[in-house]
Amino acid sequence: MDAPDIRRLVALPLSLLSASLWLAHAADAPPDPQITDLRAMKVTAKAPQGEPHFPAVQVSVPAARIAATVNAVDVEDAAKYLPSVFIRKRNYGDTQPVLATRTWGVGSSARTLVYIDDIPISALIANNNTIGAPRWGMASPESIERIDMLYGPFSAEYAGNSMGGVMHIVTRMPEKTEVTIKQTEAVQDFDLYGTHDHFSTSQTSLTAGGRYGDLGWFFSANALNSFSQPLSYITSAGFPAGTEGAIAAKNKLGQTANVLGAGGLLHTRMLDLNGKLTYDITPQWRATYMAGFWSNHGQSQAQTYLTDASGAPSFGRTAGFASNIYDLSAHHLMQAFSLKSDTRGNFDGEAVVTHYAFLKDQQLSPAGVLGGTDLTTNGRLASYGGTNWSTVDLKGYWRPQGYGGGQEVSFGAHGDRYELVNPTRNLSDRDDAATATTLFSAGSGKTTTQAVWIADNWQFAPAWLLTVGGRYEWWKASDGFNFSGGKAVQQPVEKSDGFSPKATLQWQLDPSWRITGSLARAIRFPTVSELYQLVSTGSTFTSPNPDLKPEKVRSGELAIEHGLSQGLLRLSLFQENTKDALIAQTAFLPNVAAPVNFTTNVGEVRNRGVELVAEQRDALIHGLELSGSVTFVDSTILSNDSFASTTGTTSTGKHAPNVPRWRATAVATYRPDDAWALTVAGRYSGKQYSTLDNTDNTPHVFGAFDSFTVFDARVQYRINEHLTASVGVDNFTNEKYFLFHPFPQRTYVADMELKL
Repeated sequence: MDAPDIRRLVALPLSLLSASLWLAHAADAPPDPQITDLRAMKVTAKAPQGEPHFPAVQVSVPAARIAATVNAVDVEDAAKYLPSVFIRKRNYGDTQPVLATRTWGVGSSARTLVYIDDIPISALIANNNTIGAPRWGMASPESIERIDMLYGPFSAEYAGNSMGGVMHIVTRMPEKTEVTIKQTEAVQDFDLYGTHDHFSTSQTSLTAGGRYGDLGWFFSANALNSFSQPLSYITSAGFPAGTEGAIAAKNKLGQTANVLGAGGLLHTRMLDLNGKLTYDITPQWRATYMAGFWSNHGQSQAQTYLTDASGAPSFGRTAGFASNIYDLSAHHLMQAFSLKSDTRGNFDGEAVVTHYAFLKDQQLSPAGVLGGTDLTTNGRLASYGGTNWSTVDLKGYWRPQGYGGGQEVSFGAHGDRYELVNPTRNLSDRDDAATATTLFSAGSGKTTTQAVWIADNWQFAPAWLLTVGGRYEWWKASDGFNFSGGKAVQQPVEKSDGFSPKATLQWQLDPSWRITGSLARAIRFPTVSELYQLVSTGSTFTSPNPDLKPEKVRSGELAIEHGLSQGLLRLSLFQENTKDALIAQTAFLPNVAAPVNFTTNVGEVRNRGVELVAEQRDALIHGLELSGSVTFVDSTILSNDSFASTTGTTSTGKHAPNVPRWRATAVATYRPDDAWALTVAGRYSGKQYSTLDNTDNTPHVFGAFDSFTVFDARVQYRINEHLTASVGVDNFTNEKYFLFHPFPQRTYVADMELKL
């Protein structure tokens, strides 16, 4: 880490340091009757209906704090300042905002789980930054009651995909009729390479909910119209003959990659419709039906920086312009049904069934470029239509000593099925999907998983809580099919199974001190996309790998928590060793001239580090709330015999891709009275590598993964009980950075909310 990075890291968590000093001062002060009592936060049988049963560390952020501190346009914005959490959101209405946690970075979408209430919205169809992102659009920011972040794979209730963590988005259900209307406007100033422009976003949100007897209901609708900054750039190792205007540049490896123009200038029109119905069959049994319909239509354009000899714009006959010009159209439908009891007695149970379907999901693009800025009339149609997944979860709770007693045994069964359908067809007319002809490429297949699990939460002494459990899983991949270059391949059936034991011991030293130690084994099975998806775009070729083995994880954490007057301090030490880690890399395969991207099993990766989290209310002055976190992770590749290099480099001993060594968050909110909330917040992320041998050392270029320090501000004013106005600025210092894509620069946000 160089000196500027160190200064940034020290500067960002300054608020956290202030909070820590205040906490230390409070620790020396006489006991305060408002001291944080950690006993109320432990996991016992007393958890009300809908609470996540999780034995280890978790963090919650309530809706009121989200509204006051975050310029939230999309649901994923609400989790922006959670400790050790990063969501790769490139633009408003982004369809690819994957969740990264303290041990795994972007590109690891299948290493975390995200739920809305009890409904999984994780897209475990893939483990990437494209179709692997959680389906955030199945909720709205206004529907959130709170967000719970659970760290690590320490609960037998969750599959091995929880190795990075589990996020629960808990939605609210109004007890009386209410209607909310919210209008949000945003404008981004963008200036990079040859693009200098303003990009706007407008969103209208409507929610309505209430209760009529035993029937509860809540509906939301969000309509978004957004224009994004460039999401990519067209580069070349040379300067196209007969043109001017190219900008000399390098790529992340330090090689020549001159910038010819900007691509991915995306106009998005998105509609989210969500509804939830609850019916109290009896005072103890509740049925819930939830449905979400997501519609997305987008047009991506390219901006060339090139001109020909006459001064007219030109694509310089560079194929990269064609792949950045496309039309998107998608309709997705999610449905879920749950039945749950809350008897406050010896037994409770629940059942959850979900289905997610890509009713339509297609991208039309030209096949290539011609002279000037002309495109070929023919094109290609890439489709995910027919892709779907279903899940079933059955759970039971037995309390031998009755409700509120010292023991609860939970158990359950799980089943899921994921199906990928991803053909690409040739088009005689690039703008008309009905003109599809021959198959260009294809990747399809299915995975299924069945599991049973059991966990025992046992408070065997007043100060001690022991949680032990285990999960056994059976996995199968089948119906794999690939087509490319005129050749079709039926992939073999693969099977695997395994057992994952869990154990957590919690010691409550006194009401304000708690120590928690957790150990777990987890197994993550390959996703259907890692096994079978085949993508060919321009010079990029991604090959499937049907022979992947599951990755096996051993995790441990020691957490020390101290509740103080109006605050909390937590120190966590963690380590995770992953054998046969599934990581994408580039290699040269026999009889293939071009380099090929594919996922392979890396021998062993070790992630170990420390996380410090602090929170203080009424810090220094009344009404000032400080919170923050600092996380250090040493993520090292211990072995990787499969690594292929043409330059003699090695990946053994290198830092794992996409995991920064340092992360930090800091949030300061001042409430001079009940009407006003003024917030300044910041996030820091250190340097990341995207190559296994860490050879990508050129920063601030397209394709690089930069360190960044981003500061945001928000002012919220409650005009009256019905009307609230807010203004804010994201990235107000105008940090310019890449996480492969160029990320948003200074953006002004304003919203007005009316509650009836």
